[in-house]
Amino acid sequence: MISPHGGKLIDLVMKGIERELWLTKASAFPSSITLDSWGLSDLVLISTGAFSPLTGFMGQRDYLNVLKDMRLSNGLVWSLPITLPIPKQLQETLSIGESVSLKGKDGVIYGTMEIEEMYEYSKEAEALFVFKTLDKLHPGVKKTFEKDDVYVAGPVRLLAFPPIFKDSFKSPEQLREIFKEKGWKSIVAFQTRNPIHRAHEYIQKTALEHVDGLLIHPLVGDTKQDDIPAPVRMRSYHALLDGYYPKNRAVLSTFPAAMRYAGPREAVFHSLVRKNFGCTHFIVGRDHAGVGDYYGTYDAQEIFHSFSKEEIGIEILKFDHAFYCMKCAAMATRKTCPHSQEFHIHLSGTKVRQMLREGIIPPKEFSRPEVIDILMEEMRSDSENGGNNKETKT
Repeated sequence: MISPHGGKLIDLVMKGIERELWLTKASAFPSSITLDSWGLSDLVLISTGAFSPLTGFMGQRDYLNVLKDMRLSNGLVWSLPITLPIPKQLQETLSIGESVSLKGKDGVIYGTMEIEEMYEYSKEAEALFVFKTLDKLHPGVKKTFEKDDVYVAGPVRLLAFPPIFKDSFKSPEQLREIFKEKGWKSIVAFQTRNPIHRAHEYIQKTALEHVDGLLIHPLVGDTKQDDIPAPVRMRSYHALLDGYYPKNRAVLSTFPAAMRYAGPREAVFHSLVRKNFGCTHFIVGRDHAGVGDYYGTYDAQEIFHSFSKEEIGIEILKFDHAFYCMKCAAMATRKTCPHSQEFHIHLSGTKVRQMLREGIIPPKEFSRPEVIDILMEEMRSDSENGGNNKETKT
């Protein structure tokens, strides 16, 4: 089995009597920090080892190193800051060395933190390094400028799982055990925040020809408002797996992280995380984790040239943009198809969402009919409810 990033799978999930003892302690702590859905997600992913080797929210030294060099202060590759913002007025009530409870907006204690640092940061610098823009129309930049002004850092413990982690989520340890039971030695992961269309299916199955198993690992944490809601996407994934994938060679599990929309940097981040989940290969296609026109079409593939294969530790499978060619009567890419674009059917997720909103059924060459039926049903329901069905947002 592939080694986790940094060599050790972190496990900070308190169980049994130990959990009960920590819950009692946390209830008596004089101070608490309330986490939003993004913070709760990061707390769980740190604690379950998905973000190994991190053991808590980043201190200033690691934070600055990640921004500047895409490495932790020990030199290990890490491309995105994992931080916990708090209001400046709350900082004034907290002390270095203090233990605090970490609560959700529902008042439930989900974890604890031992405060090691509190530091201010530049939102402009963070946005430029991570997203390469200060344009607040970029959802990641917008989120950055909405955050509180101080980061609090320190090791964490997890005492309870938020609801989003109770449905279809498997921890790195659990997925590794599943892969072991199936006898898979090579596993390719596919990251998505969209319904799977025929181009995705083509890429996945091409990769599956070379490995033992496929992990379909959809991101179901915070996304931007116009993305398809996670429950709807999950229905579409199940429909595809039931009808078009070999049952003994594909696994579906959720990745309840927040979407950063950081393009190339997020592609590196997604690959390292999937290594922690036990995957040996990771698919990076066109405009991975991108949004709008902020990144080049294949920037998310080119960024891996900045690191050695040994540093990344998971094999990156780079795919060209796939489409259906009417002349070939098959899925293809520019590497395999000799015909001009007039014969190509390729629709962006944005275009498909627009078609669905207008009641136009996307062509069967773009997506399986079962998926289209699910998406059309969602759009009709959303329209009837005045557009209030969205469950995830930035």
